[in-house]
Amino acid sequence: MVLSVYFKKLTISAALTGGTCAVLLTLSAGVTGLMLMTVFFLLGTASTAWQKEKKQRLKAAEADGGQRKASQVLANAGVAALAGALALIFQSAVDVCRLMIGACFAAATADTLASELGMVYGRRFFNISTFKADQAGLDGVISLEGTLIGLAGSAVIACVYAVGFGLDRHFVILLAAGTLGNFTDSILGAVLERKGLLKNDAVNFLNTLAAALFALIAELLLN
Repeated sequence: MVLSVYFKKLTISAALTGGTCAVLLTLSAGVTGLMLMTVFFLLGTASTAWQKEKKQRLKAAEADGGQRKASQVLANAGVAALAGALALIFQSAVDVCRLMIGACFAAATADTLASELGMVYGRRFFNISTFKADQAGLDGVISLEGTLIGLAGSAVIACVYAVGFGLDRHFVILLAAGTLGNFTDSILGAVLERKGLLKNDAVNFLNTLAAALFALIAELLLN
């Protein structure tokens, strides 16, 4: 928390919010829960800073030099923290709540990497709602390269989860949840965010919520 404020990656309120989320994740999912959040934060921070000049030319660089606010922390980690709180309250649901935590960070990581690195390495960009060519960096615009990078981000989170809780069908569920969350973010961005009906924080929150619900339903169906 101190380092994130010192290096201007988080505001003070964001660091305190992130610390609270981290406590809930650690209490409910142990070191693995904390590592899921840490890996997402490190990958997200690095991808945001990568080739910032090119993103600025596209007018898609993060405001305030990429320094995150408390609302942004809640948008990406709020659903995971809520799942952690539910795990503490309902001990019989600990396993599925942990899976939902993993799904949240798989989606958040996929979305962040696909957005931040897709506009750098993508070659052809199109609007996900119309499938027509569109400008890189705009809401709802995706590329094949960005989508694959997002999938790789979900795989990293799934690997962290597997190290902590074992390699089983949850690995595939997390890959699917991360990809679903990523596409949900793009669809909401193209259909609602562009029209000013939703803000970016709300879109990010809903994409992690969609991933968590997908993981919950998949686990209930397969269990």
